[in-house]
Amino acid sequence: MGLIPEEIEAHYRQSREAERLSNEWGELERVRTQAILARYLPPAPAVVLDVGGAAGVYAIPLAKQGYAVHLIDPVPLHLEQARTSATEAGARLASVTHGDARHLDFAANSADAVLLLGPLYHLIEKADRIQSLREARRILKPQGFLFAAAISRFASLVDGLARGFFQDAEFRGIVEGDLAQGVHRNPTDRIEYFTSAYFHRPEELSAEVELAGLGDVRIFAVEGPVWSAAHFRDAWNDPAQQQELLEFLAIVEAEPSIAGASGHMIAVARRPA
Repeated sequence: MGLIPEEIEAHYRQSREAERLSNEWGELERVRTQAILARYLPPAPAVVLDVGGAAGVYAIPLAKQGYAVHLIDPVPLHLEQARTSATEAGARLASVTHGDARHLDFAANSADAVLLLGPLYHLIEKADRIQSLREARRILKPQGFLFAAAISRFASLVDGLARGFFQDAEFRGIVEGDLAQGVHRNPTDRIEYFTSAYFHRPEELSAEVELAGLGDVRIFAVEGPVWSAAHFRDAWNDPAQQQELLEFLAIVEAEPSIAGASGHMIAVARRPA
C-alpha cells in the first residue's frame, strides 16, 4: 500500500518529475530555490533531510557540496531515479528511503536543516500539514533551519491563462475550486492539470509554520510574477537578461504583495533554541 493517495502517485509515475525542473520555467524555480537554500543553510558537512526529495534535484547538488543528505520520498519511482542520478553524478547520498513526511524514522535533534520542498503540496488536510511541520521541528537541532515550499493559491489561474488552458470549461471549474478553498482537484485525464493538491495563501503558510512551533518565519516568492510574463522565455535564454532577472527577483522576493503572484513560495524558519 502506498503512503500517498493513488491518484497522486499515478501522476508522478506519468509526469517525469525528474525532468520537470529542466525547462525554462522549471529551471527558474530550481535556480531560485537553490539560491534561497544557499543563503540560509549552515556550511557542509551539515546534516540535511530532503523530505519529499523526489529524484534528487536538490539533494544531489547538496551532496556534491559535502552535505550529509538523507532523501526521503513516498514514490518508489523517485527513489530509483534518485539512486541512479546520484551514481551518474558521482554523488553520495547519506540515505535514500521510502517515507512519509508525517512520520519520519529519524531521531529527534538530528538534522541541521529539513527541506519540505513538496510534501505540503499534497497534504490536503491542515492537520496533516501541521503534523509534517511538527515532524520537521522534532528532527531539527535547536536553531536548525526549515525550508517549506508551497504552491500559491492563485497559481492555476495564472498558469492556466499563460498556457492556454483557460479555454477549457473543465479547467475553469478547477480554478474556481482552487480560489474558493485552496483544494486543487483534477477530475480530467489531462496530466498537465496537475493532481490533488493544496494551494496556500502566503499568510496561511506562515501561520501553519508558526503553529508547528517554528520561529523567525520568512516567506519568499520563488518565481515572483515573471514566470507568467509573455517574454519570460526570451529573457531567460539570454545570459545577460537572466542574470539581471535573478538579481531583481532577489530584491522583491520578500515583498508581501509579490508572494501571491509567484507560482511557489518558500517559508524559511528556525527551531527555537
